[in-house]
Amino acid sequence: MNALLQIISKSGLLKKDLDYHMLRAAMVVIFAWFGYDKWFESEIMAIAPLIAHGPLISWTIPALGIRGTSILLGTAEWTFGSLLLLGFWNKKLGVLGALGSTATFISTLTILPFVPDGWDPGAGGFPAMSINAAFLLKDLVLLAVSLYLLRQDVVRSLDSPRKLGATS
Repeated sequence: MNALLQIISKSGLLKKDLDYHMLRAAMVVIFAWFGYDKWFESEIMAIAPLIAHGPLISWTIPALGIRGTSILLGTAEWTFGSLLLLGFWNKKLGVLGALGSTATFISTLTILPFVPDGWDPGAGGFPAMSINAAFLLKDLVLLAVSLYLLRQDVVRSLDSPRKLGATS
């Protein structure tokens, strides 16, 4: 086991902030890709039943229609992804991106209990998920990553003046 630990320690895996940068990059890719998908009718039609059952976002379809909801979600995802990308250089913009990301995944997780056909009746219902509910469960990890990035960017934003020798 010690030999394995030595190999891992020499691999670059322990490089300072590797996890932070990898998580940020992953979130940028996720928001870019998911935001891109929202511009296509097939994507929005596939997730419309989920949106319609979301306590925090169900209002979007009656207020904006399917296409308007698609534009809102796609634009929001690209905005948050862009802010997270800019967070590589500007931690305060990263904070805004992480706040938006956190709100996004809180919103999608609130749908989970209400997902149509979300609980597999053949396996006894809750807690046995169908693919409909399992699709949303990944957002729990994405929420955790969003909170991690938010914390890191707030700490780094508050530490920046101190590192530059400025006084509060």
